[in-house]
Amino acid sequence: MEQYTTVDPVTIRVFHTNDVHSHFETWPTLVAWLEQRKMEMKERGEASLTFDIGDFIDRFHPISEATLGKANIKLLNEAKYDAVTIGNNEGITLSFEQLNELYNDADFQVLVGNLFYKNGERPSFCGPYQLYEHRGVKVGVIGLTVAYPQYYDVLGWLIEDPFEHLAHLLPIVRQQSDVVILLSHLGVKDDQKIAERFDGIDVILGAHTHHLFPEGEYVGNTLLCGTGKHGNYIGELSITVDPITKRILQLNEKVIDLHAIKELENPIVSHHLDQLMKDSLMILNEPVTYLQHPIEVNWYQPSPLPQLLAAALRKWTNSEVSFLNAGLLLEGLPSGLITKGHIHNICPHPINPCVVYLTGAELLTVMNRAEEDEMIHMQVKGFGFRGKVMGMMIYDGLTYLKLDHYESILPENVWINGSPLELNRRYRIGTIDMFTFGHLYPTIHKVTEKEFYLPKFLRDLLQWALTTGN
Repeated sequence: MEQYTTVDPVTIRVFHTNDVHSHFETWPTLVAWLEQRKMEMKERGEASLTFDIGDFIDRFHPISEATLGKANIKLLNEAKYDAVTIGNNEGITLSFEQLNELYNDADFQVLVGNLFYKNGERPSFCGPYQLYEHRGVKVGVIGLTVAYPQYYDVLGWLIEDPFEHLAHLLPIVRQQSDVVILLSHLGVKDDQKIAERFDGIDVILGAHTHHLFPEGEYVGNTLLCGTGKHGNYIGELSITVDPITKRILQLNEKVIDLHAIKELENPIVSHHLDQLMKDSLMILNEPVTYLQHPIEVNWYQPSPLPQLLAAALRKWTNSEVSFLNAGLLLEGLPSGLITKGHIHNICPHPINPCVVYLTGAELLTVMNRAEEDEMIHMQVKGFGFRGKVMGMMIYDGLTYLKLDHYESILPENVWINGSPLELNRRYRIGTIDMFTFGHLYPTIHKVTEKEFYLPKFLRDLLQWALTTGN
């Protein structure tokens, strides 16, 4: 090992991942590469830290679904991560009890500065920041996650504004640190705002919006980093500090394409993943029901399985009308024994049922938007959707007639539970939370009165319908 004097520059390597979303295809490569690089750092007398910036868990994957994320924690332990923050997939796709117990066996620290119990106390499994030291150089690391107050509230948590907490935490951490790093599961726009508004943050390791910055990008004096999504890349940040003045001499960021080094692989991790998959499939093999006949799904024509789910959604939410897109169901169900694995396989989305209140006129606007070819064939990214295309809209409690010589559905051709649509009346509508986000349906997005049914997923409603005959 090299011998250092007190005046030699201090180098600290920070390895970071984000938004892996339970895509384990490159995980054996990532672990092997990390082991190799950490050994090189150790031989050169350099320190290393390894962080994940949230959404490491995604219940679309059988391993994460069957173990409720506990297997993901084992994988992070195996890779010797130092700390993580949580993303929305950890925060709002698990029940209160499941998240509260998720990190019981973690060998790393969980840093979330803006998550609390309802009584205002900080959860026992996490802290707001952590200090690391190497050769007298102190690195302060803060963790923050994106706030979805309605969701966290329903689940039993208190999530607070990350900007407000950063304003409180940053002076405390800055005073104790020579280098300040923010683990931010907030998205690139918020990262940019933070860099513009706050002095004293040297590096923001970002997530949530799946942005990829191959060499990092500066906003003011703050270096923003991001490694894309799905374990395609890992970031390596090199921090060089003057040990006397404690001034940062150099920041260098690069990302490594893990697909380009697939020949590098840890066989123990590969075997562990194989075993986790086998164990998870056994868990998901729990029987749900027995079907005498298959139930088909068609994304572009009326079909029985989406209609069954729409009916379950209306009954579950006690609504007058329900609607959802057929593309939520990736396949039909075969005849014979149906297991939890079957249901998870055809409906893997972390999408929740919800209720919105729409006037008849607003409902008609949504219906006409849903009829557009662009919407039916849209390939959706994000919003919790794990399918291929939107597909046609499926209704329960509503019938309509669209005449070929009219471009739009006319109000006189819509009936709610057998009665004519009333344009000025407010209707209780059961639908999916995906429609309350962003640009898909602006009419639904702008609605202020919404009720979310967490932690239930659509697949829970489908299982309920299959087992109760609803």
